[in-house]
Amino acid sequence: MSPEALSELIETIAHDLVAAGKAGTLTDDLIPETAKFAVMRPKDRAHGDWASNAAMQLAKKAGMKPRDLAELFAERLTAADGISTVEVARPGFINITLDSASAAAVVDKVLADGAGYGKNAHLGGKTLNLEFVSANPTGPIHIGGTRWAAVGDSMARVLEANGAKVVREYYFNDHGEQINRFAKSLVAAAHGEETPIDGYKGKYINEIADRVIAEAEADGVDVLSLPRVDGGLDKDGNPLGEGDSEQREEFRKRAVPMMFDEIQRSMKEFRVRFDVWFHENNLYKDGEVDRAIEELRSRGDIFEKDGATWFESTKHGDDKDRVIIKSNGDFAYFAADIAYYWNKRHRAVDPADVAIYMLGADHHGYIGRMMAMCAAFGDEPGVNMQILIGQLVNVMKNGKPVRMSKRAGNVVTIDDLVEAVGVDAARYSLARTDYNTSVDIDLDLLTSHSNENPVYYVQYAHARSCNVDRNAAAAGIGTEGADLSLLDTEADGEVLAALAQWPATLALAGDQRAPHKVAHYLEDLAGTYHKWYNVERVVPMALTDPEERLDDAAREALRIAKNPEPARAAARLKLNDAVRTVIASGLDLLGVTAPDKM
Repeated sequence: MSPEALSELIETIAHDLVAAGKAGTLTDDLIPETAKFAVMRPKDRAHGDWASNAAMQLAKKAGMKPRDLAELFAERLTAADGISTVEVARPGFINITLDSASAAAVVDKVLADGAGYGKNAHLGGKTLNLEFVSANPTGPIHIGGTRWAAVGDSMARVLEANGAKVVREYYFNDHGEQINRFAKSLVAAAHGEETPIDGYKGKYINEIADRVIAEAEADGVDVLSLPRVDGGLDKDGNPLGEGDSEQREEFRKRAVPMMFDEIQRSMKEFRVRFDVWFHENNLYKDGEVDRAIEELRSRGDIFEKDGATWFESTKHGDDKDRVIIKSNGDFAYFAADIAYYWNKRHRAVDPADVAIYMLGADHHGYIGRMMAMCAAFGDEPGVNMQILIGQLVNVMKNGKPVRMSKRAGNVVTIDDLVEAVGVDAARYSLARTDYNTSVDIDLDLLTSHSNENPVYYVQYAHARSCNVDRNAAAAGIGTEGADLSLLDTEADGEVLAALAQWPATLALAGDQRAPHKVAHYLEDLAGTYHKWYNVERVVPMALTDPEERLDDAAREALRIAKNPEPARAAARLKLNDAVRTVIASGLDLLGVTAPDKM
């Protein structure tokens, strides 16, 4: 019996007690239909397999002492199939021990469902637009964006495992001053000049400049001979922006797609896929910025002041009103944010019920204005718009920070990290920590084959389970007719309990947007499995010479431990296979491989 099944049983008993008039002042309407009473694994196994505080949750509503109500629950739980004993402990805990067959039923469930075990549909019926990474196309993806790639892709997989329709989206900031600075830096590099004060540095700038020159030459364009005079018209007669030039425009036009290609390559190699690659520039080109502003104007949230156009965001909880069109007629950056959210919510294809933004630590000040804009459009902040703020990543080697990159200057890029530790270790190490906290990435640790390396520890559990299968096959041990009630040792029970907790963990990870909970679960399961492997046997093992010298009683006890009877070996082989299934499924949700050998 799983924790979820116990929770549902406890809820049913609560309603039965009300119907029988034994629950004091408790009524059905005080027990929500979706109530999920907490069923926890006791720290002390002497207290049983599972424990619930349901009586303490309901005692006040029932006008009863928690212990008295717990006794009523215990009486009915004891009569349920699959439950061996139920005890009540102060102040009102209900401690439940399952019979061995009921506890082991999770093995058949895991093997029947395969990779689908634990997955559910409780987030179904809504489309979640998950925007993550969205690094400016002005250079390689740095370590902060790399963290969002690992966390965001894992989060999307977890949300889908909970039934949600997820649209993975990357927002290309290909409009505005950042791109101007990028183009200026390329032009300076092409002419061998100093990088502009506000420009971008790094070997990659020279590489991109050289590629632009070569591409232009192949098209018959001598890009370095184009006018560098600011302003004026481009070669097609269109006005150039302030401080721009025809030469800079040519570099921009050719270089930005190159950076797009590089970013897309890095994401693909990092096992991250996107459904939508959205270009900020399209918001302006297609008139969506104007339309979104007019929508807010029609709602009474736009006003004019000092020659500029303002969004009256203070009406919706922001600390100050925001300029969206400057007095010189240029759009402020926030104008694009307004249009982009409106676009996400009202697309012809996959309009978002929930727009989730994953932003860096330097964007914390954006939350107020973004939520105000959400409210101004008639949506519910925190529901239709959800903003997740990630914290910093520190890369360490030999106990010291690593800062230098071969291509990007004084930063660490996604390619640097993958080259140093591989995709598996990079993704796992970045996804296993709550994005709300900063994280230190130890390159030495992540390349070590030790139990201190978390990704190795989990992957090794999977590889070990595969090796058990190979050894069992060689010894002629199979699972046909296995009696799972023979999984009755303490070590067996710990593994069974760990497997039973996977569905609840996966649901919680989806509800809390917390893929790191999957990693933590996998590490706990791997630890429980490794301990089980060290004390229980599937394949018979001969005694070593030192063990042969033990006294008769000790030698016989060890011989039995190392040579399980066939029925018990078959049951343990099924348990081993269930562990392998869940670890592989969990690693896949984190975008990490499950090796057969290590």
